[in-house]
Amino acid sequence: MEIVVKGFTKRFGDTAVIENMNLTVKDGEMLALLGPSGCGKSTTLFAICGIHKMDAGQVLFGDRDVTHVPAQQRNVGMVFQSYALYPHMTVFQNIAFPLTVRRESKVDIKRKVMEIADLVYIGELLERRPAQLSGGQQQRVSLARALIRRPGVLMLDEPLANLDARLRLEMRPELRRIQQETGIAAILVTHDQVEAMSICDRIAIMDQGKILQIATPAEMYQRPVNSFVAGFLGDPPISFLDGVVRQGILVLQGDADETIPLPEHISGQPDGKVLRLGVRPEHYQPHFPTKIKGAVVFVEMQGREILFDVKLSNGDLLRSVQAASSQFKLGDTVEWGVDPAQILVFDDHGTRL
Repeated sequence: MEIVVKGFTKRFGDTAVIENMNLTVKDGEMLALLGPSGCGKSTTLFAICGIHKMDAGQVLFGDRDVTHVPAQQRNVGMVFQSYALYPHMTVFQNIAFPLTVRRESKVDIKRKVMEIADLVYIGELLERRPAQLSGGQQQRVSLARALIRRPGVLMLDEPLANLDARLRLEMRPELRRIQQETGIAAILVTHDQVEAMSICDRIAIMDQGKILQIATPAEMYQRPVNSFVAGFLGDPPISFLDGVVRQGILVLQGDADETIPLPEHISGQPDGKVLRLGVRPEHYQPHFPTKIKGAVVFVEMQGREILFDVKLSNGDLLRSVQAASSQFKLGDTVEWGVDPAQILVFDDHGTRL
């Protein structure tokens, strides 16, 4: 089922937190609402599912206008950051609860609970109570309870935030598998860019109540619309170098001797134009051609890779991720290069050129 949001506006008192937003979630896809705390992503989710009333705009589930339909009648499956399980009930009873409220037959309830329990791999846990489960198991129960109603859409509000790092890694592909097997359109709210990039078909990145860009993870990473998006995506994060154009090259701020040729696609920039270059860690390497000299001021072993922070003469930092076999060490003076074809260039307003 396709989800369409048109002209969505939400106010709290006199403050408009979302204004005239438009968003489409395609049938069967998982879309992430990604952004920092307070950007409006949960507010958007709650308006789509009916928890928040919209001050203006329209929500369509397929051809059905649900703008003024109560939340309980929208056929939405919700999974929250807190598992919200009933502690006095068994896992079976928690999952079955939405069907019990509908007064379905015991035979149908048992069959449906067994089917959904098998889907989320908790069939052997049905007689336990929530206190006897790990965080990951509780989240699977919460997901099963949301799916057993056969919802038209699935809403996920920071569903993995309460899990430890290892469990999050395990649950990401499981969440994606379950969503793909059910074929339900899903919206995932998260502030974790790795989570969004690893399991979602598209990402809508938000800031201050606005959607800045909607794209596939690869497209957004490679072609961000502005420096905010570029800085929000990537782990380790991108490095920025500010400078001024002089005769077709960029003179770095604070060091007239450190220059970088401009990429071909933005050649012809006028002298005096202020630009910001974005260099991702994988594009600052010993073998790349455009050399930038600096000193290694931080080294972090990350298993298969090593992260280096290189401080330039003007105080700027560049990051480099290299294989664990790299022999460079703290304090080394290095002259590594950037890949000119991969440099991201932004104007003084942050828009990518």
